[in-house]
Amino acid sequence: MTYESIVYEVDQGVALVTLNRPERLNAWNTKMAAELGLALADAQAEDAVRAVVITGAGRAFCAGQDLSAGGDTFADSPDANPHEQGTPSTMPWDVSKPVVAAINGHAVGVGLTFPLTCDVRFVAEDAKLQFAFVRRGIAPELGSTKLLSQMVGLQVASDLLMSGRFFSGTEAVEIGLAARALPSDAVLDAALEWARDVAHNTAPVSVAVTKKLMWENLRAEIDDTFQRELRLIPWLGSQPDATEGVMHFMEKRAPSWSGSVANDMPDMGL
Repeated sequence: MTYESIVYEVDQGVALVTLNRPERLNAWNTKMAAELGLALADAQAEDAVRAVVITGAGRAFCAGQDLSAGGDTFADSPDANPHEQGTPSTMPWDVSKPVVAAINGHAVGVGLTFPLTCDVRFVAEDAKLQFAFVRRGIAPELGSTKLLSQMVGLQVASDLLMSGRFFSGTEAVEIGLAARALPSDAVLDAALEWARDVAHNTAPVSVAVTKKLMWENLRAEIDDTFQRELRLIPWLGSQPDATEGVMHFMEKRAPSWSGSVANDMPDMGL
């Protein structure tokens, strides 16, 4: 099929998916999410595809959520389904083949939580990485509170998720978030080399069984977290702090938060 926000190619047993909105630093929107889901479903269905690599066009991997809606960016309906909220219908963890994130440049917000759902991450040494959610008045998504804690430990995950600070690709490797940090122009080649090695030298069923065993113990907890996110993030997105989180960033000024933990907390139960 013809895609608008991504490019999908298959060569030597490897499907290469490129986020293709370079003029917007590959900012995430519902169309991109929908097309990613379709591309991953194609890769899953095609036996000739043995591994998948996801990267970004231009100088960024993904700058996070497209903020063109301004203060209403995160004001989703609490009744919206996951795909209306921008979740791909097929995720990397649904694909029975290795999915590699080739983070060739800056990755912020969903541009970083989405790679967490992949199996392996290669990253540019000087990439600026950021779980920016608390600086936009919302909360992390795609099960990242569970996934990141599993990968790097509770203390490091708390540092990154609760501060929303920037960190580099080099630090990402040091803390165990990524497998390798390389010069930006070498990231995609390294990821493709890894994927081609899998495609040519491993037994497909063995790889699929191994991946299933690795993910299945996590999935129950991730799915529970994901369901809570679907309710809590739209609620946060409708609060004044979510508007302020976007507007202070766009207007390049200090934020002025109005939410009160004592008075404004949502019901955290399911």
